[in-house]
Amino acid sequence: MSTMKVRKRSNAPIFWGLFGAGGMLAALFGPMLVFITGIAVPLALLLPADTMSYPKMLAFAQNFIGKAFIFAIIALFMWHAAHRIYHSLHEIGIHAGMFAKLLCYGSALVCTVISAVVLLGLGF
Repeated sequence: MSTMKVRKRSNAPIFWGLFGAGGMLAALFGPMLVFITGIAVPLALLLPADTMSYPKMLAFAQNFIGKAFIFAIIALFMWHAAHRIYHSLHEIGIHAGMFAKLLCYGSALVCTVISAVVLLGLGF
């Protein structure tokens, strides 16, 4: 008779995957987004001042590729932040258990749903 231990299923790989994807996007696109939205456009450095005008940004957000980019940035940045905050709580000695998990990951889920609803509401 075999004494094989049955492993409990875990949802951790899902959160680690979203964390990793968000971290990769944050590393690749975060500095560029900060430069464009915080320095280049407001100071008219390298980009025209009307680069981020309302009509242009609305057209970008109504394009399928623009919607996908905006959604990926918002959703994956939020999941990355939620996972980092949840594990940082443990590192500083706060073990809130299921409440902390629900608060962190629940806020990321709510932001993901809200961003999807808003982006779909803008039309195509």
